[in-house]
Amino acid sequence: MADKAKLFLAITLMVIAIGAFYYYSGQQTTLVRVLGLLIAAGVAVAIAAQTGVGHTTRGFLLDARTEVRKVVWPARRETVQTTLVVIVVVIVVAILLWLLDMLVLSAVKLLTGRGG
Repeated sequence: MADKAKLFLAITLMVIAIGAFYYYSGQQTTLVRVLGLLIAAGVAVAIAAQTGVGHTTRGFLLDARTEVRKVVWPARRETVQTTLVVIVVVIVVAILLWLLDMLVLSAVKLLTGRGG
């Protein structure tokens, strides 16, 4: 029950902050309104982080960061070679599809008698 109350408080805080952002559009500068919105968002996130959902989300993000660190990124040379292969394959497939389209168009013209 306490988790639901904390989440409700965080959501309510964000709704009020967004409302205030637009309500004070003529009275305050954009910088002040954005700073207020960012502070309110930080407080709302801090409140939401104290719930069970917040702890689960934090654990997920930490696990995701660990997995990203395990990724072996390709070297520059390998990336360039792979990119060139992809470009060549795309060009070859485009030419083949163009030729197939021309063949089908000729066949349709021949079958319908609408070609010169």
